[in-house]
Amino acid sequence: MTDTDTDTDTDAGHVAATRAFYDAVAEQYAAHFRDVHAAQPLDRGVLAGFAELVGKGGRVADLGCGPGGVTAHLASLGLCVFGLDLSAAMVGIARRENPDLRFEQGSMLDLDLPDGSLAGAVSWYSTVHTPHEEFPALFTEFRRVLAPGGHLLIAFQVGDAPRRHERPFGHPVPVDFQRRRPERIAELLEEAGFTIVLHSVRAADEELSELTPQAILIARRPPQTSA
Repeated sequence: MTDTDTDTDTDAGHVAATRAFYDAVAEQYAAHFRDVHAAQPLDRGVLAGFAELVGKGGRVADLGCGPGGVTAHLASLGLCVFGLDLSAAMVGIARRENPDLRFEQGSMLDLDLPDGSLAGAVSWYSTVHTPHEEFPALFTEFRRVLAPGGHLLIAFQVGDAPRRHERPFGHPVPVDFQRRRPERIAELLEEAGFTIVLHSVRAADEELSELTPQAILIARRPPQTSA
């Protein structure tokens, strides 16, 4: 799970901190979250529903794929999926763990994809370090790469205040995890030209050490659009 930019003039501040965090903790992060979907049937159900909406063989990008667990799960559901992540270390693990799938390092905010080239896009907790002011541009980019009728799945923690980790997994790479209000994210998606298909909030799962409710939205680029 990553944020937006790569190593350009904008590679500073939260972007550099995000990359440093995931590069440092990649192995521990991958081990910690390896079986998380096996323990969360509601999340699996949403992923299965998303896959059915996209359609078997639909081309999907898992944006902020981390070590590739969601990417692999979507592939098992019949999607033609590839992963993209800001962190080179995360991409390396994803390739190692899923040698038959495609993973690339890159930016969610500036996707190297043609307009309308995807049937679906997934942002599974990958906006948790994105500043609020970048959301309009981010959602506009998501809409650009989706074909008319394409679906976007986005998941995030619910709340108002960020949670700061000073030494995650024992590494000196402090990072903030932003929490969002699903109503506001839905508004921003609609302002970017999406139609909301699913607006779901589930309770925190104490067995998974979750501290806040979890939101999942599915949005659709309308079938008939002008751009």
